[in-house]
Amino acid sequence: MEIIQTDIPDIKLLNPSVFEDARGSFHESFNKRTLKDLLGEDYEFVQDNHSCSNSNVLRGLHYQLKNPQAKLVRVIKGEIYDVAVDIRKSSSTFGKWVGHNISEANRTQIWIPSGFAHGYYVISEHAEVLYKTTDYYNPDDEYCICWDDPDLSINWPIPPDTSPNLSDKDLQGLPFNSAIHFK
Repeated sequence: MEIIQTDIPDIKLLNPSVFEDARGSFHESFNKRTLKDLLGEDYEFVQDNHSCSNSNVLRGLHYQLKNPQAKLVRVIKGEIYDVAVDIRKSSSTFGKWVGHNISEANRTQIWIPSGFAHGYYVISEHAEVLYKTTDYYNPDDEYCICWDDPDLSINWPIPPDTSPNLSDKDLQGLPFNSAIHFK
C-alpha cells in the first residue's frame, strides 16, 4: 500500500496494491498491521458504516466531540469529493481543509484522524461509501459545520447554478467561527 501526504500532514491518502489479471482484480482494502506501519500508530475500529447517495448529495461537515471518531473512508461504487476540515484549535492547520476525489476506479482511501470535521459531495450518478470509525456514533454528540462557510471557502465541485441536496441536519450546520472546536 502506498501512502500519499496531503496539504494537512495528519490527513493521508492510501492507495492499495492492486493485482489484476484476465479474471478481474484483488486488493486488500484493510490490513491492521499495514495501517499501523503506515500511520505509526495502532487504531482500533469499532464501527463500519455504508452510505448510499445519489448525485449532487452533500453530506457534512460532521464531527463528534465527546466521542471523536477517526475515519478510514473508501468508495466502492461511483465517485465523491471528500473533505476534511481541521477543527483542532491547537493545530497549526486549524481552519484549513483538504479535498480529494475518491472513487471505485482509483480505489484511494482517505485517513481522517479525530479532530476533523468530515463531509463529501457525490460527483457520480450514485455512490456507495464505506468507512470505518474508531468510536461509536453518538447522536447526542453530533455537530455540523456549514458546508458553504465563507471563512472555510471549500472549493466543492458543484456545477454552476446548482444547489446540493442536503439533509435537514446539514441545512442547520453552524458557521465555522460559531461551532464548537477541539482544543
